[in-house]
Amino acid sequence: MTVWYITDLVGTSVFAISGALSALSKKMYHDLFGLFFIGFLTAVGGGTLRDIIIGAHPIAWIRDPNYLIVILGSVMLAVLCRKWWLGRLQRPLLVFDTIGVGIYTILGMQKALALGVNDWASILLGIISALFGGVIRDTLVNDLPLIFSRQLYATPCLAGALLYQLGRSLPIDPTLTFIVSVSAITVFRLVAIRKNWALPQIQK
Repeated sequence: MTVWYITDLVGTSVFAISGALSALSKKMYHDLFGLFFIGFLTAVGGGTLRDIIIGAHPIAWIRDPNYLIVILGSVMLAVLCRKWWLGRLQRPLLVFDTIGVGIYTILGMQKALALGVNDWASILLGIISALFGGVIRDTLVNDLPLIFSRQLYATPCLAGALLYQLGRSLPIDPTLTFIVSVSAITVFRLVAIRKNWALPQIQK
């Protein structure tokens, strides 16, 4: 088990938790399979779309049952700890979503680059990996997807992706580049939430 594989499972877990918490915040307590389904689509939606685009087969969660086991365990954890998370963590959904976005932006780029995708396309595929699962999640629970709101959502991903590309061009340890880039996305996004930063609206 490599550090990248473990990191991928961690990203899968936090996205599954964000999906389950989103459903629980909508009072969807009655259907455990429904909670799993939303957590599952949140966790693998972006990565699956990325793999389909670049022709990476078999898709990870189809090949490796550990992804489904992690998703199920994460959804159960969200259910068991829902009162603590929803009651004590400020905006817990956004916290877990932000961590997942940071991890999957860079992991998505890495996988695309490993298959020979050009640098600019890898940035777009990394952002797709990070954000598409959240779009599915928000749509299923009848929320406006965050990517379409005024919040800074895709912008931190783009900034972190560009930082990662810069790090790849320098004599820096790849693991350090990964950690710095993921941290930059996460911190940028959390600060933007706290400070209520938003891009200017297009004037009519």
